[in-house]
Amino acid sequence: MSRQSLTTPLTQGFTRRGFLAGAGGVGLVAATGFTLAGCGSDTASGNTLQKAQDAGKITVGFAGERPHSFKEDGKLTGAAIAIDSAAYKELGIDKVEGVLVDWGGLIPGLKAGRFDAVSADMSILPERCKEVAFSTPTFRYTTALMTPPGNPMGLMNLDDAAAKGANIAVMAGALESGYCDKLGINKTSVDTAQDGMDAVTSGRVDAFALTGVSLHYMKKQQPDAPVDVTPSFVQAIDGVPQISGGAATFRQGDTELVDAFNEKVRPIVTDKQRYLSLVSDFGFSEAEMPDPDWTTQAFCDGKLP
Repeated sequence: MSRQSLTTPLTQGFTRRGFLAGAGGVGLVAATGFTLAGCGSDTASGNTLQKAQDAGKITVGFAGERPHSFKEDGKLTGAAIAIDSAAYKELGIDKVEGVLVDWGGLIPGLKAGRFDAVSADMSILPERCKEVAFSTPTFRYTTALMTPPGNPMGLMNLDDAAAKGANIAVMAGALESGYCDKLGINKTSVDTAQDGMDAVTSGRVDAFALTGVSLHYMKKQQPDAPVDVTPSFVQAIDGVPQISGGAATFRQGDTELVDAFNEKVRPIVTDKQRYLSLVSDFGFSEAEMPDPDWTTQAFCDGKLP
């Protein structure tokens, strides 16, 4: 995933979360779905879990992508930070510090020891599984449509857009762009999420398709913008739901940290009330909860649930 780095302004905070390029990883997964270390992993510098517990803090890399992990008024925040921090706290690690890097620097920085883990809701992809270890899935990627007020064309998913001949704005290179190509939808490419919103409000397009949580958060941050956002959905292509999961990311050698984190985070992400209490302020809904039957290994193997 080649993503731009984020600075504080809101319009710079929505990057191309749907990109498929990039690297990532995981180790073996037990029957419970918990992640263990894989072969050929980097060796962590000492026991990262023990060091973090002794210090009472852990340092995570983040790319500043709203609403997943970013800084606001000098405070590290976002849905990924909320989920991961809750798990770390149960491990006796009360403080989470962040190192802001470009998206492409997250995995290299992690492997180089610049930080102890990554909190960015990074997609679990087979190519990344050769590089790093992922936790059990903590996030489900969905799509939504931003439309003019009242959704005049009645578009609830991209199948509707195809059937009604809608012109859809998409971010260049994002998954939604590929969906439109496969479904034969007329599309208009934009560079940023704000450009997509502007295309809707100016009437240049009928809707803007992007990751559901990003559009809902964007609307929440700009409540007076003359747009509506549909409920999040999982788009199907040729009858196959295009499901993608995100997770916390670790060095492959940090097996004790990964296993301990999974033990604490899995009960969080499978408890609807607790999950939403942590992430709803960032635009997340039940639609973003990972399926409890998902395993990291399945995503690593390139198998859609």
